[in-house]
Amino acid sequence: MQLQATIKDMVIDYELIHRDVKNPRLEFKEGKLYLIVPHAHKDHEMIIHRHRRWIYNRYSRMQKLKDITRDVELVAERSVQELKEIVHSFIEKTGQELAVEPKRTGFRRMRTKWGSCSSKGNLNFNSYMRHLPDNMIEYIVFHEMVHLIELNHSQRFWNHIQKRFPDYKEYENMLAAYWSLIHDRYVAQSL
Repeated sequence: MQLQATIKDMVIDYELIHRDVKNPRLEFKEGKLYLIVPHAHKDHEMIIHRHRRWIYNRYSRMQKLKDITRDVELVAERSVQELKEIVHSFIEKTGQELAVEPKRTGFRRMRTKWGSCSSKGNLNFNSYMRHLPDNMIEYIVFHEMVHLIELNHSQRFWNHIQKRFPDYKEYENMLAAYWSLIHDRYVAQSL
């Protein structure tokens, strides 16, 4: 059932879905809000009210990403092999800068992240990165290489990032915007 909620200055459309679930939950998927509740659940508006701050913040962020995506363009003509060469050059440069080296580097399609670093020192990168401009690829490589020093997202981790990328929050926002475009254009098509 399609419904609307007014939170502060926004009217937010959402879909109410009754399912065989124990507990109600809220989800944002592909820019849309879903409220999933047990079949017998009656007071869905209370859930919206109770989580209005979270909904508002998530929805606001999505709207900002939509605005950003109007100004970004994906790289269309880069092969995965070309991506690998770019990533390896950034790994070499960053490795010298941070005095670290990954044990192994892999590439695969990922649905939820740009890269990962294992506790064994192996790096994996999302092959969809081939659609990103070089400066975004460099940021992702640096981010994953810092994980060879700090395996979590602690304040120490972000301090390392900030030394090289003082505007790292802007990079994070841009990556979210790029992911939105890549998801719509490539990932959703392959599901």
